Amino acid sequence: MNTPLVSLNRHAIVSQLLPFSCVDGPGSRLVLFLQGCNYQCKNCHNPHTIGLCDACGDCVATCPDNALTLINLNDKPRIHWDSERCSQCDTCIAVCPKQASPKVSRYTVEEILTILHSQRHFINGITVSGGEASLQLPFILALFKGIKATESLSHLTCMLDTNGSLSLTGWHKLLPFLDGAMVDLKAWQQDTHRYITGRDNHAVFKSIQLLAKQQKLYEVRLLHIPSITDYEDEIEALATYLLLLGLDTRVKLNAFHHHGVVDDALNWPSCKQADIERLAAMLAKRGVTNLVLPSIYL
Repeated sequence: MNTPLVSLNRHAIVSQLLPFSCVDGPGSRLVLFLQGCNYQCKNCHNPHTIGLCDACGDCVATCPDNALTLINLNDKPRIHWDSERCSQCDTCIAVCPKQASPKVSRYTVEEILTILHSQRHFINGITVSGGEASLQLPFILALFKGIKATESLSHLTCMLDTNGSLSLTGWHKLLPFLDGAMVDLKAWQQDTHRYITGRDNHAVFKSIQLLAKQQKLYEVRLLHIPSITDYEDEIEALATYLLLLGLDTRVKLNAFHHHGVVDDALNWPSCKQADIERLAAMLAKRGVTNLVLPSIYL
């Protein structure tokens, strides 16, 4: 594998690597879930992916499998996780003041390119997800550049799964190497968005509009939480906006469930099939027809 000049040693903090997935973009894909998020979503199904471990060491003594060790690497403290010993009891996450997982791996660009090379005949591309993947933008840039510049990998599509908070400056750096993005629009009104995520959605709308203009918007996703999200109340404005993005843009409707959530969200109503079908019918009535509904409801 001959890769031109790329930052091969740049690394990412990864919570999970899936060799194959058919639900994270078009075709069969390798999916890289990066650790860390700038949102504090009340509905997050993986809250342990939000925080970054600061190597305080509180979790080490509590691990029943002795799978965690506090080490020094280049004069910096770090928690080493032994995945072979780990029983996935999540005691470490429960005791962490930040609810951050020490069970992460570090991959360099070169290592991911090597994995992709071994699977290049079986996948259609790579999707980088999170947490919020764009927080590790320099790694993504180096990785996508490396894929596009490597002859044996250049047929693979490069997708980003994002909350849309990346700045326009960041998007312009990434666009030349990006084949498509899947963006979460978590609420229409600012107040609702802030209540759910802790952040406003100005950047999200800017990201969606830029991606649509550059024909890089693969999918907009709406997570429906009955009585919490405001899609039905804002259906006219929402439908008009989605139509302006182009009829080729997929609109994926996701149903909220309680798996993995904590605190307030445990008391929110789960989203039933009838709820999703009603929202879909309301959008379709207004001309939004490229809709993707859940295949299962929990």
